[in-house]
Amino acid sequence: MKVKRGEGVSLVRATEESMSKQGLPYYVGVSAENVGAARISLNLIVIPPGGHAEAHYHRDHESAIYLIKGRVKTRYGKQLEKEIISEAGDFLFIEPNVPHQPFNLDDKETAVAVVTRSDPREQESVVLYPSSQGKK
Repeated sequence: MKVKRGEGVSLVRATEESMSKQGLPYYVGVSAENVGAARISLNLIVIPPGGHAEAHYHRDHESAIYLIKGRVKTRYGKQLEKEIISEAGDFLFIEPNVPHQPFNLDDKETAVAVVTRSDPREQESVVLYPSSQGKK
């Protein structure tokens, strides 16, 4: 990752893939660690073909997602009993403490999303949640 800081402005070139607690590859864009963000984080998330994240929730933090590429089914709710399908161009908002689990519905193409959270240390508030893994 390359960070260029100016007076009140920082540029981040996210060149290194990391692995999230949720089990998905991601690229850190804006966070407390790299630019000193106080109230937000912004990342690029990749869901491999046919892949999914571990079920989880974000303790006391909101998430906003913009799906750039692909079709993703997100299971959510206390028993992950509800679902919503988002497509490229859709925005998705997830309230704090709502268990959820995204699935890439395409077995050949990756799904790519920009994710922002009201947590500048974006992985600290991630809490893994029990689920029946791999259930599309």
